[in-house]
Amino acid sequence: MPRLAIVAALEREVRPLVKSWRITEKEYDGRRFRFFENGDIVVVCGGIGAVAARRASEAVIAIFDPKVLCSAGFAGALDSRLKVGDLIRPSTVINAGDSSRTVVDGGEGVLVSFGSVASPAQKRKLRESYGAEAVDMEAATVARAAEVRGKLFTAVKAVSDEMDFEFPAMERFVDAEGEFSQGRFACYAAIRPWLWPRVTRLALNSSRASRALCAYLGTITA
Repeated sequence: MPRLAIVAALEREVRPLVKSWRITEKEYDGRRFRFFENGDIVVVCGGIGAVAARRASEAVIAIFDPKVLCSAGFAGALDSRLKVGDLIRPSTVINAGDSSRTVVDGGEGVLVSFGSVASPAQKRKLRESYGAEAVDMEAATVARAAEVRGKLFTAVKAVSDEMDFEFPAMERFVDAEGEFSQGRFACYAAIRPWLWPRVTRLALNSSRASRALCAYLGTITA
């Protein structure tokens, strides 16, 4: 039985950590999931959003029965002092949909899970409403899955976009399974030169956030 299962959205968030780990594919509830295994640690990348996070959490619990479920990945800063690559290990995770809260032992600060990619204006509102330092899309769902099945829960997020970062229109490139189509998005951006600076910045930020996240995860999975 693994002691720790890490649920991420996209493989690129955790690639530096899992690039040499053993890969297995297993089916659960009619869907196939790819798991990265290393000793008593397992990682699953379920896709973007709450529905994808729920499916991945349920699958990894049913198949591996871990002791602890960890939501790991990228988050947007709601505090102007947070910069790309900074880590958030929250003491409270809030679901913006129903305002439910999960308390996390040993953490610090507040992470709020929101139903879509937050614009700078939405970030300000989330900061005002919840007093949160950062926003993601999946942690509250992973926390709920852990609670329902009697598992311990923790979370770690790396800032990939600062308070004022304006995302390109990306949600149309996320399918019903939570998968992001990089090819379609690249074609969309290629003929819109005004998007190039933001897309370039997003790629650099994501790479920096991934390295920071995986450096930390490496210390707890060693």
